[in-house]
Amino acid sequence: MERVSVGLLGLGTVGTGVARLLVEEADRIARRSGRAIDLKWVVVRDPHKKRGVELPNARIVTDVRRVLDDPEVEVVIETMGGIHPTLETVLEALAAKKDVVTANKALLAEHGTTVFGQARKYGRAVAFEASVGGGIPIVQALGVSLAANQVQSLAAIVNGTCNFILTAMTREGTPYESALRKAQELGYAEADPTMDVDGTDTAHKLAVLAQLAFEANIKTAQIPRQGIDRLQTADIRYAGELGYVVKLLALAKLSEFGLELRVAPTLVKKGTPLADVSGPYNAIRVVGDAVGDTLFYGRGAGMMPTASAVVGDLVDVVSGRTAVTFRTLNLWSESKPVPKLTPPSAVHSRYYLRFMIADRPGVLASLATVLGTKGISIASVIQHDPGDDEPAGSPVPLVIMTHMAAEAGIRAALDEIDGLGVVHAPSVCLGVEE
Repeated sequence: MERVSVGLLGLGTVGTGVARLLVEEADRIARRSGRAIDLKWVVVRDPHKKRGVELPNARIVTDVRRVLDDPEVEVVIETMGGIHPTLETVLEALAAKKDVVTANKALLAEHGTTVFGQARKYGRAVAFEASVGGGIPIVQALGVSLAANQVQSLAAIVNGTCNFILTAMTREGTPYESALRKAQELGYAEADPTMDVDGTDTAHKLAVLAQLAFEANIKTAQIPRQGIDRLQTADIRYAGELGYVVKLLALAKLSEFGLELRVAPTLVKKGTPLADVSGPYNAIRVVGDAVGDTLFYGRGAGMMPTASAVVGDLVDVVSGRTAVTFRTLNLWSESKPVPKLTPPSAVHSRYYLRFMIADRPGVLASLATVLGTKGISIASVIQHDPGDDEPAGSPVPLVIMTHMAAEAGIRAALDEIDGLGVVHAPSVCLGVEE
């Protein structure tokens, strides 16, 4: 059988999983790719560190040039992560006429046009299934299986760390900080979880999904983003009373006004498929004009699920399928028009609002008046009696669910309400996804 040599950059969690599959399942992978795959080089920072995999034939080195300068290496697998020096390394690999397999959503979200332009210049391909959703084959689905459709909308849970934390806060009432520590203990969260919990990781993945679903060259900075790091257990509890759970969603919707994108904690109706996604699992709901409503579900992170997607890409590259798909899709092309993004005045949703108000007559009427002047209709209200342990005069929570309203009107109303003397700002505003 014909053989192909590959180089692996990085032997962290994902890289170790990839190496394990290539070594332990070599025969199966060879049958499915049509060529025997030789893992020739593995680039690491510390060559003396103990690894979770035996590499009897690979050469472990610290110098990435051993891979880039080796004419026998046809494919480079990038599991280093980050943007620099990864970007420069990937560009050099493509210039050396090597195909690239990557799980790096940040690299694609911020520099997809540069990377794919380089690949086209040198006649190579870039495969990136593992960049969104771990082991869920969403890139293949959007790029190939749903090619007959114009995607109308997608709603995605694509950060397992945040979903694990929100599940603990919802089911056990665990405070945010405690749930985060538990996620770190179990390996679901990094020592520095900032990019997960502030929504950056989800925004990177939404930028990749927007390219696939809408052919939109979107940078992360163009996506309105709100994380879960300021979410309070009280809002999860009140959402539950109203029949909802809170999920960190990546949302994209196509309309006559343009493409609406956002990442934010969002109320999702109990009993719907996205509401039932728990723990570190991911799910992507895609609505197409021909296929209708579809849902893709599975483990969105972790060593072996992500390695599964990386090696699946490698099989497609080695067999030649990726080269055909790469040319056909023409992703991250500079020739594509700049996407028209939906202005805030055209964004409509239902909203969950929580205010801390003075416990005296007429306050609800004052708030309702402000909302009414902005064209916002109230659907329901929750206001509990103050607890016996609360000091007299303490502010009390008031929760309002609106009917469909314009985002611009909501923002204007909140600015005015937060300035009222009877309201202890800031108020809380969360969108609702039915």
